[in-house]
Amino acid sequence: MSVISDKAQLQQSTAIAQYDVVVVGAGPYGLTAAAHLLGRGLKVAVFGKTLELWREHMPKGMFLRSHWWATNLSDPKKQYSFEKFFRVSQSKPCYPVPMETFIDYALWFQKNAVPNVDETYVASVERKGSKFLVTLVDGRKLEALAVVMAVGLYYYANMPPEYTHLSADVMTHSFEHKDFSRFKGKNLLVIGGGQSAVEYTALLLESGASVHLVSRRPVNWLAPDHSEERSLLEQIKSPNSGIAPGWKNWVLEYLPYLFHYLPQSRKDHYIRNHYNAAASDWLRDRVIGKAVLHEGVNIKTLKEIDGSVEVTLEDGTTFLVDHVMLSTGYEVRLGRLDMIHPSLRAEVHTEINIPQLSSVFESSVPGLYFIGLTSLRSFGPLYRFVVGAKAAGERVAAAAARRVARVRA
Repeated sequence: MSVISDKAQLQQSTAIAQYDVVVVGAGPYGLTAAAHLLGRGLKVAVFGKTLELWREHMPKGMFLRSHWWATNLSDPKKQYSFEKFFRVSQSKPCYPVPMETFIDYALWFQKNAVPNVDETYVASVERKGSKFLVTLVDGRKLEALAVVMAVGLYYYANMPPEYTHLSADVMTHSFEHKDFSRFKGKNLLVIGGGQSAVEYTALLLESGASVHLVSRRPVNWLAPDHSEERSLLEQIKSPNSGIAPGWKNWVLEYLPYLFHYLPQSRKDHYIRNHYNAAASDWLRDRVIGKAVLHEGVNIKTLKEIDGSVEVTLEDGTTFLVDHVMLSTGYEVRLGRLDMIHPSLRAEVHTEINIPQLSSVFESSVPGLYFIGLTSLRSFGPLYRFVVGAKAAGERVAAAAARRVARVRA
């Protein structure tokens, strides 16, 4: 009797849990997709630390460049909007939105719309016939009919090769920092010219550091935001959208799948020539006259000397810093997603190492979907921002539900 009991317990402990869909990532895109998948009655598992990029890889004091109404997460019944959060919390609508306010909102959304996030990391995703085998870092295994990859930006942190000769002691990427207090009294070089580079410069200055900001192009300062004060005529000529005012941006947001159908050459040209790096107007007074700005100039050499870095610019300027911070953005590369098993990765059709996606965010592997920044080249600039989470979540949930129904049948 005990042998049968022990055998049954062993079988139960080693049984592989079955799910309809596994979502890898619990940021804005992962949570939104999960909410819509759950809304369709599917059995869903979500893995990853909730809002990890925002909570652990962004420094205190940051603000969102987008308005609060452009950073909504989405659920099928529209119960958990940012506006609803303001009504039930102590927070008030404002611009710019403090990062902490957005985090509080997203955690409230997760608690109500996707309550069962498992914060264990995924170690491996493999294909097993019509199913996927997902292995967690704690050894648990489960099977699913579909997998939605909604990974955080830090997998794609761009580390230009001309800087990688520096040791980790004197060089980091901006995503590695949550607190700048360690740089008080230090002299830093920030490389980049976009929103994060300029805002990190401001936060470093306010933490007591001295900063040199080097940008290959002059900093592109955005005009002051008057979205809340625009006349009806102004809105007709250039309607508000979650990205920025303008008809092109409005089309990207309100016809969110149209961009996908353009020839890839046109899409690449549009992405390359629009939405260049820019900094919000409200950062001007925090940076200009306080940081040393080197605009429109390239770095010639970076030489590590006794725990410091000697910086030489192409215009001949030379100075010494204690630390180099790369704010060089993010670059999608499938090879950086090491949780995707090599055998599965080999099945995903790519171009320049970026997954090629169908009109429903599905890769060449049936049932394997990519949303968020990974879908940028296929679906356009909307999916660089939180505002794109709704369209991605709705479309991928509908597609995954159809796949589950087909496989079951």
